[in-house]
Amino acid sequence: MLLDLRIIGRLLLVAWAVGGVLASLCGGLETSAPGGDVSSCEVAEGRQECGMSISKNVVLLFSGQGAQLVGMGRDLVAEFPVALDLAEQADEVLGWKLSEVMFDGPMDDLTRTSRCQPALYVHGMMVWEILKDLVPDLSVKAAAGLSLGEFTAHTAAGTFSFADGLKLVAQRGLFMEEACDAEGGAMVALIGGDEGKIRQLAVDCDVDVANLNAPGQIVLSGSVEGIDKVVETAKDVAGCKLAKKLPVAGAYHSRLMQSAQNKLAAELATVEFTKPSIPVWSNFLADVVSDEDAIKSALENQVTGSVRWAESMMKIVEGGESHFLELGPDKALAGMMKRTAKDATVTSLGTAEEIEAYVEGLEE
Repeated sequence: MLLDLRIIGRLLLVAWAVGGVLASLCGGLETSAPGGDVSSCEVAEGRQECGMSISKNVVLLFSGQGAQLVGMGRDLVAEFPVALDLAEQADEVLGWKLSEVMFDGPMDDLTRTSRCQPALYVHGMMVWEILKDLVPDLSVKAAAGLSLGEFTAHTAAGTFSFADGLKLVAQRGLFMEEACDAEGGAMVALIGGDEGKIRQLAVDCDVDVANLNAPGQIVLSGSVEGIDKVVETAKDVAGCKLAKKLPVAGAYHSRLMQSAQNKLAAELATVEFTKPSIPVWSNFLADVVSDEDAIKSALENQVTGSVRWAESMMKIVEGGESHFLELGPDKALAGMMKRTAKDATVTSLGTAEEIEAYVEGLEE
């Protein structure tokens, strides 16, 4: 039981990479960096997966903050020209060397919200463009992304250009970092317990529900005082097995991010959107959005709203999809899926070796 709690705790932490991330299978709880945004999770040294999908009918899943690793994308750039082209485009669009931060770190710099969000966006698009080249007949049924990964999903679906998506993600990360500096705040990962009682606890402590990552895994976010009260009372009031305060820089996916949401809304209004070529799932709505205004509203409200990841994944599976590709540096989303829909198959692709193994499996 203790081991299981540690595993689940890691899942939640990594989840906050609006951030999200953690230690090894037996290493207890830890998060990504102070700037992290709890919205992804990893298990067993960060390399657990739910099996290898051999189907060409797939759903794409893009990583959230907290999945970042120093060196991410370096092997992709060395082996695939399309990845090198995206890295060079990103550096030019941003006006600073994102590629150097991705490849060489240091980790303290890479885990800053204003750095890791564009880094994960670029990495996800590298993997996707490589896959399109290597498997032109891949049939993508839908796409979803954890927190910032929703922007990557929309770029993959053609909702907006690579450059426009990168600018939005970079601004989003910066705005959230500024909100953390101005407002402070805290987050707590809750394992087990009754969801209804946890929601009431959030109301009573005047904090918000930030992430619903998988069954029995909920993250609350808000003022330091409110989160401290949650930690003190969660076990008795809501029946939680564990209430772990997360070492993050602020209260992501809460009302304390309102200034970031307002600024992002202004940026979204300047970008041209088109109808996605594939269904893209909204974190905020736990549903597909395709209308331009609805997409902008969903991406805006996601900043202060709850990430309804588990609900989204269950709906996709109930709709008949069972093969998923996780495009990101770690296997956080595969770990969460294992707790949400055990019959689903997730193949995690983040390195040249993993991509090549997947493509070889399709050819067998």
